[in-house]
Amino acid sequence: MLVNKLALSAIFVNLKTTFNNAFAAAPTQWDQIAMLVPSTGKSNDYAWLSNSPRMKKWIDEKTIKALSAFKYSIVNDDWEATVEVDRNDIEDDLLGIYKPQAEMAGFSAKQLPDEIVFDLLNNGFISLCYDGQYFFDVDHAVKGASVSNKGTKKLSVASQAAAQASFGAARTAMRSFKDDEGRPLNVKPDVLVVPPALEDIANALMTADRLEDGKTNPYKGTCKVIVDGHLISDTAWFLLDTSKPVKPLIYQERKKPVFVQQTDPQTEEVFSRKKFKFGAEARSSGGYGFWQLAYGSDGSVA
Repeated sequence: MLVNKLALSAIFVNLKTTFNNAFAAAPTQWDQIAMLVPSTGKSNDYAWLSNSPRMKKWIDEKTIKALSAFKYSIVNDDWEATVEVDRNDIEDDLLGIYKPQAEMAGFSAKQLPDEIVFDLLNNGFISLCYDGQYFFDVDHAVKGASVSNKGTKKLSVASQAAAQASFGAARTAMRSFKDDEGRPLNVKPDVLVVPPALEDIANALMTADRLEDGKTNPYKGTCKVIVDGHLISDTAWFLLDTSKPVKPLIYQERKKPVFVQQTDPQTEEVFSRKKFKFGAEARSSGGYGFWQLAYGSDGSVA
């Protein structure tokens, strides 16, 4: 094939179409557990998370809540996936080898929010949220008391007692969370997130009439199960309330993933190395919303 401007344009239009088709077809789950927050700069400030108002009886003057002294901001990261196209491959009509790479670039670009959001759960035991504590922690300060949204029990269907000690305890803890004024937050856990290793246990817990000891399963149908391979631990599991306007996790997007290309035959890269390029670019990041809407167990204790 003769390498000229017209030929290069046609080649990269086809690669872009392949990329876009793969992008559109790729599955995602992140938006079931995280909220999308648009970003217009380098970072976003989330100090407002400490100051979310609730309706209360108006007596005398209005109550104004001050922002927390702890600052919580999320800085956008740059993301890329780049593929080199050798000029010899164009001349020799070997462009078929780049179709799967364009497809994988599109798939990876669509999966980026999933990687970011589910990695937040992976790191929730060691990463800080808006109150200055780890997202999953045993001592979140609420009205002078320490409140825990962190557990250690393995998710289990071995017996009713085991299910109550793991899933049941997490569910009860979340439903008992209160605000700084001592009023119930009315948390309603509705999503159970697990790695592939816990898929069968989670599905049994949500669908079986009876547990393995023959006793009635009190948790049947209480949550939707989400299984995701981005979760690193085979034992950790997470219970979330996704019913509120503010979700427990944040996906912050500065620039959506887009197809990019470098096709000018006069560039130094092409002249010296015979390389054209295409791929994807994005700017985004992730962070933590209300810890009260999440419970994480590392599953380290039977």
